[in-house]
Amino acid sequence: MKKTVIVGASDNPARYAQIALQMLKEYDHPTVPIGIHGGEYRGQRILDMKDKPDIGEVDTVTLYLSPKNQKEWYEYLLSLNPKRIIFNPGTENQELIDMAKEQNIEPVIGCTLVMLRTGQY
Repeated sequence: MKKTVIVGASDNPARYAQIALQMLKEYDHPTVPIGIHGGEYRGQRILDMKDKPDIGEVDTVTLYLSPKNQKEWYEYLLSLNPKRIIFNPGTENQELIDMAKEQNIEPVIGCTLVMLRTGQY
């Protein structure tokens, strides 16, 4: 299964990041939610991005942060050394896409929810 770091997680159940967290769990993918404020969602701790938690063996980073909120996290996100970064709708960012490509990280413009439902994850 593909360990997925959900970037932009919060304790707000209406956020797409939380829907993705639930769906990834339904599909048995290990998840690590991280957010700017930390917290908890449905019993799972949301790691605080400010702490830059060390997360090993990351397959996928799925972004739920707007491009304007991504810049300060570029170095950290790339240091996770994922195989791919999914840029969900509204998170597309050419600068980070180019940086990922330079490190042989596959940028994917898509929707985690749709990818899971269609078997493309």
